[in-house]
Amino acid sequence: MNLLFAIDNHVVDQLLTTLYSITVNTPNHTFDVYVIQKNKLKKTKKIMTFCHQLGLNYHPVILGETFLKDAPVTDRYPETIYYRLLAQEYLPSDMERILYLDVDILAINDLSKLYQLDLGNFLYAAASHSALSNNVTEPINKLRLGNYEAESYYNSGIMMLNLKAIRSNVKIDDIIAYINKNKMALFLPDQDVLNGLYGHQIKKIPDELYNFDARRSPLYYGLSNGKWDLDWVIQHTVILHFCGRDKPWKKDYHTRYAGLYKHYAYRAQNILQ
Repeated sequence: MNLLFAIDNHVVDQLLTTLYSITVNTPNHTFDVYVIQKNKLKKTKKIMTFCHQLGLNYHPVILGETFLKDAPVTDRYPETIYYRLLAQEYLPSDMERILYLDVDILAINDLSKLYQLDLGNFLYAAASHSALSNNVTEPINKLRLGNYEAESYYNSGIMMLNLKAIRSNVKIDDIIAYINKNKMALFLPDQDVLNGLYGHQIKKIPDELYNFDARRSPLYYGLSNGKWDLDWVIQHTVILHFCGRDKPWKKDYHTRYAGLYKHYAYRAQNILQ
């Protein structure tokens, strides 16, 4: 399996926690871990040691100071918005698919079914959290982003990338033009660009399985008429996503899945000891 991350020096330990949760719950697979970084991470040795201990193949993707020097970049639109959208530019040319993950996730069940998903001609596969807000924001997002063909507004924190199709359809010039045209309407720049340009070419996957918003357990419980309770999540949900500003590695984080995350974080650090 090919895994893709984009991080800076502040979330290296979170990357290790995510990787540990994946290897524990998706056994009998070889993992190639590609980590996008502006400059070489300060904790590179720690990452390499950890990956060696778990049998992971670590591939740093160092973009350097000249990466996209002509693309529009501001405080509101940092260079990082291009990392996921242009993954095909700096990954091996013969690679056909890769799973992108934010590092505020836990994989608590096997990733194989998601990774082997038939993508057909879709560029991406991703989940939407629109049902949790009763679809109130769907018409607003379609109007705001100008893509009326998109089925939903998709979260970009977990995505399967169909690299072969992306190489033929996703172009830097289109992205720059879209940003320049719609910059006043973009609230979450890279996610908005993804939805605005390519939302109609995204295969929808169920968020209760592959992008469970850990903040919103009561809403999932209500939507499922009580089916998606804690026991169901532990048995069926593949990816828990700790969306929002409150993060499970903080000491004051005490929601339903806090203990689960802290357990994986503790076990990941033990790998290094």
